[in-house]
Amino acid sequence: MKGTAFKFGDNISTDHIAPGRLFHLRSDLKEFAKHVLEDADETFASRMKKGDFVVAGNNFGLGSSREHAPQIIKISGVGAVLAKSFARIFYRNAINIGLLAIECDTDGIDAGDELELDIEKGFINNITKGTMISIEPLPPVMIKLLKDGGLVEHIKKHGDIIIPS
Repeated sequence: MKGTAFKFGDNISTDHIAPGRLFHLRSDLKEFAKHVLEDADETFASRMKKGDFVVAGNNFGLGSSREHAPQIIKISGVGAVLAKSFARIFYRNAINIGLLAIECDTDGIDAGDELELDIEKGFINNITKGTMISIEPLPPVMIKLLKDGGLVEHIKKHGDIIIPS
């Protein structure tokens, strides 16, 4: 997966991601996604392209358990969220809906860097800088969950969590 990095700092909350003042759009997630991360960068949604990366510091997704936050990130076309750490409930919601959230060192990534992510081999190639960041390769069960569209869709499809042997 390849895309451009959009860099955010620490403590990006669910309100930064899915602005509370627009909560009336929660029944129209495609419309809500047009405002994703608007309170952190008002131009993000209009500049990002399908497959681009949200890159952040510590504690990405803190705040309420608002599941709309990872949903509208995914609907907007973001390829993955790369952060030093995630708020626990945001990370769980991301997995549930099939949004790729990777915990890694993001200090070597700047806004505008072109990145290539390989979740099976476990690396992020910063094409712009010619550097590599190692990540833990995702286990086969996680890759299967993501390909199925998240935990909820996986269970709908298979009736259970299938653990490869």
